[in-house]
Amino acid sequence: MKTAVFSTKPYDKAFLRAANANEHLKFEFYEERLNHHTAALAQGHAAICAFVNDTLTAHVLDILHGHGVRFIALRCAGFNQVDLRHAATLGIKVARVPAYSPYAVAEFALALILALNRKTHRAYNRIRDGNFSIDGLLGFDLHSSTIGIIGTGKIGVVFATILGGFGVKILGYDPLPHPAFTAAGGTYIERDELFARSDIISLHCPLTPETFHIISEENIERMKKGVMIINTSRGALADTKAIIRGLKSEHIGYLGLDVYEQEADVFYENLSETIIQDDVLQRLISFPNVLVTSHQAYFTETALRNIAETTIANLIACKEEAPLKNEVTVGMLHH
Repeated sequence: MKTAVFSTKPYDKAFLRAANANEHLKFEFYEERLNHHTAALAQGHAAICAFVNDTLTAHVLDILHGHGVRFIALRCAGFNQVDLRHAATLGIKVARVPAYSPYAVAEFALALILALNRKTHRAYNRIRDGNFSIDGLLGFDLHSSTIGIIGTGKIGVVFATILGGFGVKILGYDPLPHPAFTAAGGTYIERDELFARSDIISLHCPLTPETFHIISEENIERMKKGVMIINTSRGALADTKAIIRGLKSEHIGYLGLDVYEQEADVFYENLSETIIQDDVLQRLISFPNVLVTSHQAYFTETALRNIAETTIANLIACKEEAPLKNEVTVGMLHH
């Protein structure tokens, strides 16, 4: 089965080729992101493989369908970039990688917390400039602080388990409580109470209509002054402009973002020789208490290997018309 792979980086090629060592599938790799301008590249392919910042709107799906595409393999867990309802009307099946390495993302969320608190990234740059002063690098003991976790699926549970060793109080909010979260020492409370009681809030939920801009102006006002917010999930969980206002007023004391609402045109690209046109992003990264990374929380060898192997398995299941255990359906949109 011929598959067009979009948003391809060298590491994507390497891991997909290794997982396809038996050459059950034929790949065409494209560096371009999938959108209405590039969808024609899928002509002659029965399937496409897409990533987090590829665009699969109704218009793009119509183009793909017209070129004979009948299957979409997402090499990510999130599926908010796909118009699932329209895909269903066209008879295009969609599958994802529901779990590649919850440890990778959970560990990275902790890395952001520790770096922001103890300012190791700023200390590193100072030392390289010959500045050995520690003035301005004051942090706080993580021990005895209260950390609120929004979303207690696989990643949220692993994150809670890791935090157990730090002597923190762990709060959680999720419409679908998970016994493993309480077993890890977490306590479920209502969302607004979590906002009010947490010193640190970490987002580990999918992007759905219910979670869109869950970090809003109204909810920021409910939080403690000086709160730390961490987002390693999806950019649109946070209203970026509201966050900037919170940073300016000093209501938000620390911000760690591995995802960004308008990241599609910026993340994963080397723009060091260009003028970045995104004024909101430029404003964000100008704050000394903000740490932005380029959607790399998932980026470990284990995760890339698991993503490739599950993606290959999804494609082969489609090719052989076998049951699609990782299929994404319209019914999943509000879960």
